[in-house]
Amino acid sequence: MTARVLVVDDIAANLKLLEARLNAEYYEVALANSGPEALRLAHSWSPDVILLDVMMPGMDGYEVCRHLKASPLTSYIPVVMITALVDQAERVRGLEAGADDFLSKPVDHATLFARLRALLRTKQVLDAFRLRAETAKDLGFEPLPDPSRSVAGAHALLATEDEAEAMTLSSILAQDGIVVTRAPDVNAAWDCLLQEEFDLAVLSLWLNDGEGLRLASRMRAQSSMREVPVLLIADTDQRHQVLRGFDIGANDHVLRPVDANELRARARNQIRRRRYQERLRGDLQRSLELAVTDSLTGLRNRRYVTRHLEGLLRASGATLLLIDVDRFKTVNDTYGHVAGDAVLKEVADRLRMHLRAVDVVARFGGEEFVVAMAHQPPDDAGLVAERLRLSICDVPIRVGDRSLDVSISIGVAVAMPECTVETLAAAADVALYRAKAKGRNRVELAGPRDWERRPA
Repeated sequence: MTARVLVVDDIAANLKLLEARLNAEYYEVALANSGPEALRLAHSWSPDVILLDVMMPGMDGYEVCRHLKASPLTSYIPVVMITALVDQAERVRGLEAGADDFLSKPVDHATLFARLRALLRTKQVLDAFRLRAETAKDLGFEPLPDPSRSVAGAHALLATEDEAEAMTLSSILAQDGIVVTRAPDVNAAWDCLLQEEFDLAVLSLWLNDGEGLRLASRMRAQSSMREVPVLLIADTDQRHQVLRGFDIGANDHVLRPVDANELRARARNQIRRRRYQERLRGDLQRSLELAVTDSLTGLRNRRYVTRHLEGLLRASGATLLLIDVDRFKTVNDTYGHVAGDAVLKEVADRLRMHLRAVDVVARFGGEEFVVAMAHQPPDDAGLVAERLRLSICDVPIRVGDRSLDVSISIGVAVAMPECTVETLAAAADVALYRAKAKGRNRVELAGPRDWERRPA
């Protein structure tokens, strides 16, 4: 897995050593020897990960990290702080500043590359959602608000074999309002994961004599749990298992004896990142929904129904109902566009109400609607169309204090072999034109000759 790595250190020898090791693993590397230069390169070069020394003159690593996380252009870039400091409070300080992890000098390269791989996997997912969300924003879809910084109410699974540890860690997480579900073994943890949704899974590596990693692996293989952050609890002599955990898909770890502030900081970071990812996913789903939905009626739009018809034609064939509201211009001219919009909304609601869930009804444009169905015998399609016609004309439409008599005309076409969406729509259009020419408020089925000509 190649990526761009920005290395920041005020000591040239440290820069060169890390550059050589990263180049040997085929990473692209840029170097910065100060905080200001790091910020400049972070904006101009867009690295995938930043390795940031803590102790630098002028602007130290903590300040650089805070600047990075405060900027929308760089806040999503993972930061690994590298330090010679061993004080636990310094690690917590870095995590609070937004760092994703700490590595101690001299850097253990196996640990470094395991962390890089894990962080890059997470960033690739976030980048994909972020790029799509930005595209949607460019198209005019406003994003959802950023999630709250508070993690109160988040739900965490805590799986540890040690009851005393479970009680201690639960009380630590509860200080941030995190609701904890405890599981004493792998089977209980798996049952919980299948039954509930979690924002974080905290797993002991000693679970069932070392089955914690297998549980993490099962989570990554299950689509419903694949994106739940996994934080491992490990002993200091379990370095190999921790690195294996990162390769399996774990997101973070904390070593025993567990420091309360460090656990809280790591749990908060993982939950916030998950919520940010969920917000991006929500932006994407909402923009996709809006992109295929008519804003006035809430029905699918022309783009969607065209694609749907293409799929039906590739499968078992399609039936198309082309619907036009009779004399709609008169409604607009007499009562105004607000009344006209109200009529279209009511027509849409009645059409939707009288169709099956598998049928797609869409607004084709203006006062024109379509219904796309799987292949139906012509007589059956005609009965469906007649039911829709009666649903509109039998009951007047209320607009304010007025009752308007509204009717529709429908052209029905059942796909012939090898036809396209265009030819199917053209045949339905001919039938619709005939329905209007015969007095409106009626259904006409496309016959063999209707496939050979278009309406005048």
